Amino acid sequence: MSFTFEIESAAPAPRLFKAAGLDWHNLAPKLAPEKIVSAAVLEGEGNAGSVRQFNFGAGAPFSHIKERLDFIDLDNLEAKTTLIEGGGLGVVISSASTHIKVEPKAGGSVVKVTATCTPLPGVNAAEEAEKAKATFTEVVKGCEAFLLANPDAYN
Repeated sequence: MSFTFEIESAAPAPRLFKAAGLDWHNLAPKLAPEKIVSAAVLEGEGNAGSVRQFNFGAGAPFSHIKERLDFIDLDNLEAKTTLIEGGGLGVVISSASTHIKVEPKAGGSVVKVTATCTPLPGVNAAEEAEKAKATFTEVVKGCEAFLLANPDAYN
């Protein structure tokens, strides 16, 4: 199953890509400490091939996720990741990957997200897709608020 959606933002595209795409492991625990208690690059230096882990707080549906950064294009503000551990892997999905592209738009930017996942038998794929959309939207809007409040960040 694959689905695509867009999130409009008032934040400039290059800054939003840096914050939400490249540095989310550093920014997330600061912006949403009640949800993401810690995050770090486990392997690599944040470039393609690196592995990041996000650890979630109490009340989250799972304790952590590990994702591999498969592709990063700084010129085109584009990145691809694959879920390699945690999250719903083995519980509701057998695989998941995400492709994001941040494009400039008058007054800000638009984040284009394409998510591909393989739901396990009996899983309501539409419901899981809605959860994923809500999570991505929350990340983008959190970064947007931070960037607008901190105009010198991620320049």
